[in-house]
Parts: sequence; C-alpha cells; structure tokens
Amino acid sequence: MNLTLTVLEIVAPVFLLAAVGFTWVKLGFEYRINFVTQLAMTLAVPCLIFTALMQTEIDPAALTALSLASVVSYGVITVVTAMLVRVLGLNSRTYTAPMIFGNTGNLGLPLALFAFGPEGLSYAVVVFAIMAIWSFTFGIWLVADTGSFGRVLREPLIWATLLGGLFLWQDWQTPSFLTNTLELIGQMAIPLMLITLGVAVARLTPQGIGRAVVMSVAKLALCVAIAWLAALAFELDKIGTGVLVLQIATPVAVTSYLLAEKYGADAQAVAGLVVVSTLISVGALPLLLAILL
Repeated sequence: MNLTLTVLEIVAPVFLLAAVGFTWVKLGFEYRINFVTQLAMTLAVPCLIFTALMQTEIDPAALTALSLASVVSYGVITVVTAMLVRVLGLNSRTYTAPMIFGNTGNLGLPLALFAFGPEGLSYAVVVFAIMAIWSFTFGIWLVADTGSFGRVLREPLIWATLLGGLFLWQDWQTPSFLTNTLELIGQMAIPLMLITLGVAVARLTPQGIGRAVVMSVAKLALCVAIAWLAALAFELDKIGTGVLVLQIATPVAVTSYLLAEKYGADAQAVAGLVVVSTLISVGALPLLLAILL
C-alpha cells in the first residue's frame, strides 16, 4: 500500500498538469504553443539544467557512467529500431525517429525529480541532453535526409548542460543573487512543459491507431530492456538505473510529430504514435516506477 501511494504521489502531478493543458484547449481557451515552447526551451529549461548540475553533489564518475550508458542505450535502440522498421516494411522516415526518441523533457524530467529528488533530476538532465544532441543531428537526418549539427550549437540547453557540467567538475557556484534568479526561472520549466504536453496531445489528429498500439508497446518493451541491460553493464547505482530506464522508456515525443510535419513524413501516423504511447504510459510508467523504487 505504501509503495502504491508513493507511485501515485509521483505520477499524479505529472498527468494532472498534462490534463490541465488538455482541458484548457478543449474548453476553447487560447494557448500559443509556439511561444510557450520557445520560452521553456530557450530560457526555463536551460536554467533548470544549469542549476541542477551546478548544485548537485553526485560523484562525477557516476555521471560519466550514466552518460556512457545513455550513449550506448540510444546507439543500440537506433540499430534495433532501424532493423525492426525494415523487417516490418514500414516507412523509415515516418517510424524510425519516433521509435528512438522519447519524451525525456516534458515527462522524463518531472518524473525523475518527483521519483528520485534533486539527485535524480541531475541524472535526468544528462540523459535529456544526450537525447537532444542525437535528435537534433541524426534524428533530423532520419526524417529529412539532412543533418543539423549547427542547430545543436544554437541550442541553449546544450550549452547549459556543458556549463553546468563545468561548474560541477570545478566545484564552482554562481553568486547567491544570480543562483536564486536562475532557480526561479528554472521552476517555470516543469509545469510549462507538462501543460504544453497536454495541449499538444489535445490538438493532434491521430491515424492508424491499431498499428500505433503495436509500435508503442514494442517501443516500451525494447527501450526498457536495452536501458536496463546498459545500466547493469555500466554498474549504475539504484538512482542512476531508475533514471536511465525511466527516461528512455518515456513515450514518443511531440517533437517527432513536429519534425514529420515540417519535413513531409506521415505526420498523422506519428500523431497516432504520440497519442497512443502517451496514453499507454499513463498505466505503464507507474508500474515501471513501482519496480524501480
């Protein structure tokens, strides 16, 4: 009973905030998703990442092990996913990227924070940054047949991660007034991302629901298995293992739909994956947390 209550305390705020965004749109209220997303990804999330890394007391060796485990996990998932899509005869531009990249920002960061505390958030931002780099380069190439390494260099969250890692390594701290300011800005990130997730899901028009169910279940099983094996291989501690598995097991990211729409892939099929995998995560992620805690 105590474990059940703990899991509910972790996941309830996440899905309730997403439900706020979903309900907001269904009631006909205005929500400028482009503005909010830009505000979150350009300002709030980088501040959250920087302060989380700067103030963490995690052993740098543990963060290094998690980084390597994350890179290996995404590498293996990429290879296995590409093979699966080819064997099933699916369109690679439509299905490969969504099957690789999860919603490590909107869902992964708050879940890691609520489940494992500030230490878990510090771990989670590392996985998030690695996913972002892979997504902005190889992920865009998958959908558009062209990479975008220059875009990585323009992403504030990447520089926030590098700068936060430097401050962690050197044991530096910003002045108190600046730290307090950055923390206040960073506190906007999680509620903004969760509400925006609900808004995005409410506005999607999914198609191919049957196939989306099969692919979403396959993605979840594949990601959990590979992340868990990577955690064992790199001997991650309990929190590191929990964060890695949780982050990589998150459902298909809304950004996958936006990329499909932008570069001419089957956006409605990807919308189906986003909606179905997110709905499946409502039941799957609490069960996964019960195992990881």
